[in-house]
Formats: sequence, structure tokens, C-alpha cells
Amino acid sequence: MNVYFVVPFFMPATLRFVEGAARLPGVRLSIISQDPLERLPQPLRSAILGHTRVGDGVDPAQISDAARQLARTVGAPDRIIGSLEQLQVPLAHVRAAFGLPGLGIEAARNFRDKSLMKTVLERHGLPCARHRLAAAAEDARAFIAEVGLPVVVKPPAGAGAVNTFRLDDARELEEYLDKQPPTASRPVLLEEFLRGDEYSFDAVLIDGRMVWHSISRYQPAPLTVLENPWIQWSVLLPREIETPEFDDIRGAGFKALGALGLETGMSHMEWFRRAGGGIAISEAGARPPGAQFTTLISYAHDCDFYGAWPRLVVFGDFDVPERRYATGAAYLRGLGQGRVRAIHGLERAQREIGALVVESHLPKPGQLQPPGYEGAGHVILRHRETAVVAEALRRIVEILRIELG
Repeated sequence: MNVYFVVPFFMPATLRFVEGAARLPGVRLSIISQDPLERLPQPLRSAILGHTRVGDGVDPAQISDAARQLARTVGAPDRIIGSLEQLQVPLAHVRAAFGLPGLGIEAARNFRDKSLMKTVLERHGLPCARHRLAAAAEDARAFIAEVGLPVVVKPPAGAGAVNTFRLDDARELEEYLDKQPPTASRPVLLEEFLRGDEYSFDAVLIDGRMVWHSISRYQPAPLTVLENPWIQWSVLLPREIETPEFDDIRGAGFKALGALGLETGMSHMEWFRRAGGGIAISEAGARPPGAQFTTLISYAHDCDFYGAWPRLVVFGDFDVPERRYATGAAYLRGLGQGRVRAIHGLERAQREIGALVVESHLPKPGQLQPPGYEGAGHVILRHRETAVVAEALRRIVEILRIELG
């Protein structure tokens, strides 16, 4: 089977999915990328059949042209895949042009356009935050008059809380509208601010049937982390997820994925358990999760999920063992901006929780801390008891301190 994997940039997490695809039996793998082939690690470079470089790795026209070039040298594609959020709509158009199976154009738009997504969810009676796509300042003021403050502002096609922030009062609202007024060509999505605990719901569907799911708890919500630079974020994947506590999101999440149009594939959905009771779906993507979640899932199930996802989208096959462990990740972030000067508390953390660590990427002195809530490194823990992992995560973010300079 000829599989074209679209990889705009050779980022480490993306290449793990590419490696998984390269190991699939009977697959002849080719790559379409914006990065030059020389940047691909040598072991993987020798495993691919063909490569075509494009100027813009998310432009459907350029991807289509690259696919036609590959077809002349390695044969026509049987599947065209990609794991990034920004690729889902372009790839849907490319697959439609080639007559290939996979996520369709309408479904891809439903997942990518967060305003359209919430409209679809509301139409199907599913709980989500009240929202409005504002194309003018008057739209924003009218929405806030309806739902009150605070509100969350985000781009309609955002991902991972990028360019997402909260407006708490009338002064902040007017400052925002004065500096960045929404327009018809650059609208913004406004949502009511949900109070409660935030989780994710990852699910795999095959022919419209949910065959697997995972629950993760954010500690605290990513937006809270972005607004408070002293917080080091953590994520907990409890071992016990087949419990009545999660019946509501299992039902609503599965119904939501069907409403949005996912038939075979994986989705990463974020949702809230409201402080006053009930749940609300925040948003969902039709792709595997980022922020080390795929690694966490792999450790929780004692399997290689980076290989399971390409097998799913190439062959429509999914076979992952039951959840055997609780896992968690603490994301190491220094206060402010700059380069890492030192890590404090390592010896103490090693004494207390070293036996639980299965993977760590510690910030290196001189490393520039990237923006966002993930920080400059992370530590992944695993244990059969959820409470043990939860307490260890709490201790890590208390003990470890990243000094920036």
C-alpha cells in the first residue's frame, strides 16, 4: 500500500508518528514536507520510498501537486495522512481530489472551525459553552451583554490555547476592542468563561463505533496556566476510567464525534465539569493529541500509540491493550521569559519520586524557554495506583523550580 505522510516540519513528536507508519507491514511510505530531506534523521530517511518538498506544507494545492509528482515516481497513493491540526482541512481537500478514503471536507471543517463546531453541537443538543463569532466590536459587546463577563477570546481555528485569553471586566474589553477590533476578514470567537475542572476525552472510532477512549485531567486548566506564569502545569491520566463518574462525557463525547462527522479516526476533545454541575464540551480536534499525551497514553496502556494511530488511519485497524497504569506529566516552566539558568530541587525530587519516573526531558542550561504552558521540559510518571501518581505530580511542581536568566 502506498501511503503519503504530509509532515510540514520534522518536529520530534510528528516524526514518531512517521516512524510508526514506516513500520507498518506492507506500507510503502513517502513524505511530503516543507523541511528539506537532509533534516530527516538518517534511520528514517532510509525507510521512506519517496519525498517531495513544498513551499507551504499546509497549502492543499501544493500538497496535491507534490502528490502527483510522487505518483509519477513511486505510484499512486492509497492513503494520504497527516497528524497536525492545521492539516486536517487541507488533507480532506487533497483526498477528495484523489478519491481517497479518510476524514471528509465537511467533517474536517466541523472540527477545525471552532465556531461552526459549537453550532453543530448545539444543534444536536450537546452541552457546550455559549459562544459567538464576532466580526465587529458591536458583535462582541452584544454577546457580553447577553452572557456577562468574564469571556474567553480565541481564534476560530485555534489549537492548544494559542492566542487564547480572558477578558475579565469592561476596561479590558474596551482596551481589546480598541487595539484588536474584530473584522469580517479577521473575526474572533467569544465564549462564556466556564468555571470548573477541565479534562480531555480522547477517543478512537472505527466505522462510527467507539472502540477505545481515554480520560485526562488538567491541573489546572491551560488558560489558567497561561494567565499565571508562576504555575507549572500537570496532567493526570487515571487508571480507572470505566466508572460512573465519566458516564456523562462518554455518552456526550461519542454523540458529539458522530455529529461532527468522524467515522474512522482519533479525536482529542477538551471538556469541563462545571462547578455547578453538569459538563460542557470545549472543543475537539480530529487528530491525535499533542503535549506528550500520546506518550502518556502509550505508558498507560504499555504499548506504542505512535504506531497505533497510523495503523488506524491506514488500515482502519486498532488493537491496544487495556489500561494498566495511571500516568501523569509535570511540565517544567520557569517564571517569566528567557533562558534556563538552573534547575533547583532535582536531588530532592529524585529521592522522593525517582522510582515513578519513566521518562524525563529536563530543561538544559542555556535553553530558551518557549512561550506557552508546556514550558521547557517535562517529567512523566507511572504507577498502578492513580492516587500515587496524583500525589507525585503535586510534589514535582512543588519541589522543582526552573530559574531563568
